[in-house]
Amino acid sequence: MRKSVENLATSKITGGRRKPARIRRKYEIDRYPNESVTGAQITVTRRVRGNNKKTALKTIDFVNLATGDSKVKKIKILKVLENATNNDYQRRGIITKGAILETDAGKCRVVSKPGQTGIVNAVLIK
Repeated sequence: MRKSVENLATSKITGGRRKPARIRRKYEIDRYPNESVTGAQITVTRRVRGNNKKTALKTIDFVNLATGDSKVKKIKILKVLENATNNDYQRRGIITKGAILETDAGKCRVVSKPGQTGIVNAVLIK
């Protein structure tokens, strides 16, 4: 049986400490989540596995809003109303996929991942 790399906090039945079967690989090391908030646009580009790049948003003040009639408009974000991902995110005003934003055009729901794509796309809520 292969031991998990993560489950080393518990002790053995004999009271001894667990030793890892192997060390963590570079691609298994986790990063802090990139939490986008409202403000003047600041982006961060980082290298990820496969020599690819991810552009993350630190702050953003505009959203690409898709209205129902095949038009996309750049609209100012007023505030984050709801965030079902995490109650703490809602309190702190963090923008993630699925967050409900208040804009000049009305309420909208975020459909992109701003922490990974570097852009905020949203659809208007009727």
